[in-house]
Amino acid sequence: MSHIAVVIMTKLPYPGQVKTRLCPPLTPVQAAALSRAFIFDKLTQVRALTAIRPALAYAPASGEDFFADIAPEFTLVAQQGAGLGERLLHVLEYFFSLGDTGVLLTDSDTPHLPPACLQQAVALLATPTVDVVLGPSDDGGYYCIGVHALHHELFLDMPWSTSAVLAETVQRAAVLGLRVAQLPTCFDIDTPDDLMRLRTTLAQIPGPEPQHTRHFLREHL
Repeated sequence: MSHIAVVIMTKLPYPGQVKTRLCPPLTPVQAAALSRAFIFDKLTQVRALTAIRPALAYAPASGEDFFADIAPEFTLVAQQGAGLGERLLHVLEYFFSLGDTGVLLTDSDTPHLPPACLQQAVALLATPTVDVVLGPSDDGGYYCIGVHALHHELFLDMPWSTSAVLAETVQRAAVLGLRVAQLPTCFDIDTPDDLMRLRTTLAQIPGPEPQHTRHFLREHL
């Protein structure tokens, strides 16, 4: 039987430390409030999944109490490492050491992602014919990655924060002989244009979710 951890990678929503590219038009306090809304909506997404270990990898280490309070049923681990690649590898290593046969890492910047998309990722990761699951972002990165084992080549010396991340990951996986499955493309929220796009997108989606993000947009935009 497979045991798959779904891990939200996130940061403590402290003013001046999160969503700084949205300032302006947002103030640092508003940007932190938006980041907090994203986190709560991402927790809702993961709580809707079945047959998983819900987990959260946070930074900095001082944020443990905050995340333990809002996600008491989640397995928590502090992020460690000099760069994003090292942090991702540390999280993967931690959950593999707990006995999980697959680990899906996802960002906290896609509150509009349908939970069915993450459930599809879990199903793919439980399939023996799939080695890597990728959720492409339309900026050339990815909003989630799932693996069955540590593949350092997929994370070290990557051109992070560029439009080449997804393509480079797929190319490296091919060199390693890994079988890749891709999910539907989504967009994350990094810039003011992304924020406006999110507002337009949510206006076209019925239902209350993502409720915390919708509430922020009503109050501040």
